[in-house]
Amino acid sequence: MNNESIPETSEPSEVKSNDVKSANERLGEANLDADSSQPLAEELLVNNDFSTTQESDELKQYNAAMGSVESTLAKLRGCGENEKASLRDDLKQLSQMYQKLSKGRIDIVIFGEISTGKSALINALIGEAVAAVDVQGGWTKEIWGTSWEGTGHRIAGLDNSEIVLIDTPGINEVGGADRGDMATDAARRSDLILFVTDSDLNETEYTALLNLASLQKPIILVLNKIDLYSPDQQKRLIEVLVHDRVGDFIPEDQIVKTTADPRELECIIESADGSTRNEWRKPAPKTEDLKLKIIEILERDGLDLIALNAALYAADKTDRIASLRVALREKHANKLIMTYATIKAVAVAANPIAVADVLGGVAVDATMVMMLAKVYGLEMSLEKAKELSKAILKSAGWIGIGEVVGAAIKFFTLTAATPFTILPQGAAAGYSSYIVGHASKYYFEHGASWGSSGPKNVVKEILASTDKQSIISSLKEEIQSKLSLNRHAKV
Repeated sequence: MNNESIPETSEPSEVKSNDVKSANERLGEANLDADSSQPLAEELLVNNDFSTTQESDELKQYNAAMGSVESTLAKLRGCGENEKASLRDDLKQLSQMYQKLSKGRIDIVIFGEISTGKSALINALIGEAVAAVDVQGGWTKEIWGTSWEGTGHRIAGLDNSEIVLIDTPGINEVGGADRGDMATDAARRSDLILFVTDSDLNETEYTALLNLASLQKPIILVLNKIDLYSPDQQKRLIEVLVHDRVGDFIPEDQIVKTTADPRELECIIESADGSTRNEWRKPAPKTEDLKLKIIEILERDGLDLIALNAALYAADKTDRIASLRVALREKHANKLIMTYATIKAVAVAANPIAVADVLGGVAVDATMVMMLAKVYGLEMSLEKAKELSKAILKSAGWIGIGEVVGAAIKFFTLTAATPFTILPQGAAAGYSSYIVGHASKYYFEHGASWGSSGPKNVVKEILASTDKQSIISSLKEEIQSKLSLNRHAKV
């Protein structure tokens, strides 16, 4: 039992705080109008009273970040409808990042295991109970944030800037995979990370901390509940953290001790008449060192932090747009190629008129090439499409022989041999379209150019990487399936 003699004092004065809002509200309520294209960088120079005569390096980085986010937003809005549907969340998140950057809002995200005192730490920093605290832990079920006005900090030149503290569910919470994804996204958008622990790091904490460090954000390791340790134990714990755990990626001066929710102490209260009584009292939270460290980092790097963070976030979204476009176009193109290969296989094989089936196959190839060009945002006339498909077949050499032989047999047998040529000629025709399609896809993927390879080498590589027997078998199955629906066809 700890006894401490203290004088009687009045209750602490109330500290004002903004209302607590959910993550969806606090992390970017405003979404940019999809038709809005007016850049705000120049407007911000006026509204935030930046000096226009001589820009600082920080301001240049800030404006560059604004331009980067604007450019990425423009790319998102320029996507096709299918791409926009897949990137809807990205557009919303990037719009929120734009609003965050334009207002100079600094997001400080708090991570830690269940019951390390994350919510209590927010309460202590804010000055009142804005976060629910439960003795069983696991109380925080969503990402949420609250404005921290008590610091009085403003980014130079951004008079409306604010600091938002964002709490996240415990990193070891069972069944929290979805919330884990939200927490990771919050970390990516954050400017500063507080990682809260109350002891030496366990494996789960260490792994999570390493993952957060890979985001290249400043991290303060908060050693909370320090009142549970003696001075010697505190010293030893800091040594272990610095030398054996995080010294390679977190500076020692960014490991800060706090007591966000102190234990009650039994105190001996002495009255004016000399009498005494025992009373349990909760000491005030000790978070001053953490507040000072946060302000120190923000005073030194505040504008750079939000600018760099926004630029990296925009770059990540740009990469995602490019990757998604490639994937969607690849999927669409492959489906289109197989569709037209099947159409050609059936049309050529079942056409009883010699030569006309080959000509019909050429028309199918040309149409397929035109459609592929559109998939890659290019326009191509029917004549140009015919020229390209013929050039590819010429480079392929023997691929179209099956079509020609089948047509010759029909011609000399007056179409009587059609039932016997359906499968082999159709499959050969479909296979030639398959190769034409994939060669055309390569051509369009490379900006309507064969590059240094040339069409012959491209076709050669496609042939080498294609499982011919598998494609032929698939096409034969499609021919049989389609013609079985036609009671006049004989297969």
